[in-house]
Amino acid sequence: MMFGNESAMQSGCSASAGCSSPAVGPSLTHGSGLLDSATELFIIRSDFRSALTACEKGLERLTRADEQEQSSARYGELKAALCIVGIQALAELNQWHDVLTWVLQHYGETEQIPAKIMQMCILLYTKVSEQAEVQEAVQTWLHCSSNSSLPGYSSVAELYTLHVLLPLGQTAEAKQLLMGDVGQVAFTEEQRQTALAILKDHDAKKTNRSDPSPEPVPVEAEKKITLQGSVVRKLNAVMRLLYRGLSLAGVTAWSRFIHRTAVLLFLLYLLLVRMDPALPSAYPWILQLYRLWQQMWNAMFGPYYRASS
Repeated sequence: MMFGNESAMQSGCSASAGCSSPAVGPSLTHGSGLLDSATELFIIRSDFRSALTACEKGLERLTRADEQEQSSARYGELKAALCIVGIQALAELNQWHDVLTWVLQHYGETEQIPAKIMQMCILLYTKVSEQAEVQEAVQTWLHCSSNSSLPGYSSVAELYTLHVLLPLGQTAEAKQLLMGDVGQVAFTEEQRQTALAILKDHDAKKTNRSDPSPEPVPVEAEKKITLQGSVVRKLNAVMRLLYRGLSLAGVTAWSRFIHRTAVLLFLLYLLLVRMDPALPSAYPWILQLYRLWQQMWNAMFGPYYRASS
């Protein structure tokens, strides 16, 4: 199950490339090698299980890094890159429901998750239409003051508003976020007004869907629909009889003609099934075609006196 795989893997690969410089310590060196291995297993071999294992080994190795290694910028980049590949591997293994828990195991607290990983989590749970699973974590992350200065803070806020709150129908919460402290930091005035316009349009469409004003169906149209349903049921019975007749016909001089006729009837039958039964214009066509089928059936399988009548 791919979701934004190209950009995510580019982030992982760029971090991997950045880790090709001389390592600060043995933990970073080992973690960098495992990142390269995980990336190769994921992209080239499509061995997602082994790629996930390599990521977990790399992350475990990073936990043993000394204080000097953990304070370096390279440590954070390497850890994020391993998590990015690991998230992709979990998604491909259809273990998306474990992604957020898996990320928290390696970062400890929601507030400590990097912005790009939080973005990936939002996109993943949006892909599987389970936005509620990530809502609380993203909300906690956005209200952490130390995260508001991160470069990806605005993107997380935007994804959260449009891809989590809006699909869940929580437009009131979305408006509150836009007008509150998060919105003031994450968006410009123009961006905020654009988002509010989107929410307003969503509410208007939702109101129209919940309060439709259907036109009354004429009595004659109801009768036609009922009669059409009866014709379709009879047509289904004819098709079943045709199939039974073909099974009994065997290999005879008429078999080729019968089979060709059956193929034609079956294709037309599929066409009829896909027609909208609510359209009154479809009824005369179905009725006329049904009569034609009945005549052909009598000609091929009925007694001679019915075929000649």
